[in-house]
Amino acid sequence: MQINAGPLLQKVDSPDDLKKLSREQLHQVCDELRQFIVDVVSVHGGHFAASLGVVELSVALHYVYNTPYDQLVWDVGHQAYGHKILTGRRDSFVTNRKYKGLSGFPKRSESEYDTFGVGHSSTSISAALGMAMAAKYKQEDRKSVAVIGDGSLTAGMAFEAMNHAGVADSDVLIILNDNCMSIDPNVGALKEYLTDISTSPTYNKVRDEIWNLMGKLPVGKKFSREMASKLESSMKSMVNKSSNLFEALQIRYFGPIDGHNITKLVDTLIDLKKIPGPKLLHIITVKGKGYSLAEKDQTKWHAPGLFDKVTGEIFKKKMDSPQPPKYQDVFGHTIIELAEMNDTIMGITPAMPSGSSLKFMMEKMPHRAFDVGICEQHAVTVSAGLATQGMRVFCNIYSSFMQRAYDQVVHDVAIQKLPVVFCLDRAGLVGEDGPTHHGCYDIPYMRCIPNLVVSAPMNEQELRNLMYTAQLASNTSPFVIRYPRGEGVMPEWRTPFEEIPVGKGRKIKDGEEIAILSFGHPGNFAQAAIRELRTQGINPAHYDLRFVKPIDEDLLHEAFSRYSKMVTVEDGTVVGGFGSAILEFMNQHGYRADVKILGIPDRLVEHGTPRELHRECAYDAQGIAEAVKELMKDKITTTLIHG
Repeated sequence: MQINAGPLLQKVDSPDDLKKLSREQLHQVCDELRQFIVDVVSVHGGHFAASLGVVELSVALHYVYNTPYDQLVWDVGHQAYGHKILTGRRDSFVTNRKYKGLSGFPKRSESEYDTFGVGHSSTSISAALGMAMAAKYKQEDRKSVAVIGDGSLTAGMAFEAMNHAGVADSDVLIILNDNCMSIDPNVGALKEYLTDISTSPTYNKVRDEIWNLMGKLPVGKKFSREMASKLESSMKSMVNKSSNLFEALQIRYFGPIDGHNITKLVDTLIDLKKIPGPKLLHIITVKGKGYSLAEKDQTKWHAPGLFDKVTGEIFKKKMDSPQPPKYQDVFGHTIIELAEMNDTIMGITPAMPSGSSLKFMMEKMPHRAFDVGICEQHAVTVSAGLATQGMRVFCNIYSSFMQRAYDQVVHDVAIQKLPVVFCLDRAGLVGEDGPTHHGCYDIPYMRCIPNLVVSAPMNEQELRNLMYTAQLASNTSPFVIRYPRGEGVMPEWRTPFEEIPVGKGRKIKDGEEIAILSFGHPGNFAQAAIRELRTQGINPAHYDLRFVKPIDEDLLHEAFSRYSKMVTVEDGTVVGGFGSAILEFMNQHGYRADVKILGIPDRLVEHGTPRELHRECAYDAQGIAEAVKELMKDKITTTLIHG
């Protein structure tokens, strides 16, 4: 489906084209850019509200700065759709987040305008500062700009970067896009602080009056600017006791200003280009600006899927029969059931209450479930602190985000053997968000840590039972439960709780000559492959290990004693993962077998639907069947010869 841009936007194939327009025309460009994003995302899907909120900022930045020579870094990248459209990717934007198409995030290999690859929050200030330091060293007149949301500013890394920026004496501009939202509403004292600045009527009134007065004084331009700066600094301290946070870090603070006033943004950015050193511009925006439904329900419209842009109806799959729930929802409802049985249970998530479905517990038990903001390190260690006091904490973090808290898992949890339960959502290939969000590495990086239990459910019932087992008083170890994004396989999933012996898998079926060993949800792919293989006279055994640490040695002794050929299946990297654990066991105990390891290959897997990526990586049902047939080709050949 061809989606046409407006008449002005059609002429913009690069920021150079944008600069040819008059300032008066920028208003129309913003309107057309906003409409183009709505048109494309409504039909093709993607992140939505964040990019609508920075349309004016995107236009102003590329209008004022000499990109890509000047370095522009977008934090996270959810909001960079306008940036992509303005930098030569308008006509290919319909492929955004599709298999073999544009990435949903800035990506260095995709465009010279994407100066830094992003996807996780709070990296922009550090990256832009590094670029500014390099420009200073090389004596280049190159500007560096970081655009960071108020949600991303809650992460410790952002404060670490600002702490350094204040003394690095480098020319970096931090633009704080303040909309009180990340995916869910922001939480914490920083949100209150920014709200205090942006809503203080006295501060804003006096600030505007000072600037108006300076413009009327019959004095030199430099004198007016210096006087205004001094007066504003004094006024900030007088009116708002807490307004010196950024200036205390030696970063000059400007704002807040209306982030949807394109004229004001352009004028302000032109002025700030002339001011050397570290500085922060605070802009106030509305996430979802220009699409009323997104403005009213910003969480729902963060990434709504396909929708009717006129009525706002979000299209859902229509099914005739009951469908399996999402794993995240099984977690969200099960933790409430467990908490009603065990008053020591608490829930923690770093800014993903909707994504993890901890929101259900936060609504029902607000004193026992907490969103701690975008700060995975803190989420892990505060969970550890709670655990020292007898609390049984379920710390729910996406697999790819858990990478950011690895030291805390080792130092604060595992070494002290604190029974924190880590629920790693979005484990495996997550789909359209691509390599920054794939949960590829948690099996290797968790199973190498002493004292940890590392598990994965094959279905919803297993998830419930693993959660039940993890919270029992008899469990004294940190406990990892990894599960994928999306739906499970059991429409009737509310089964009674049963304890699973830690480190014990299960044999699903016996077979002949070859066995499939699976870990987690891909066991369902194995089941489908086995059904297909049996029609071809091949009858594999199937073992669902459930735990990669401790691994079920009794079950493996049985498997290696009975089968000379094996296929292992996991939705994690093949390097150091479940398959590697099987090979380690085989070597340790002197077994000999032909083993084929299936999983995520040792390369970066780009974006696409989960189905497309499972096929590409060859651990879907078809890939498993092909691997089994490859190992069994001698038997197949013999069967064909002898009939």
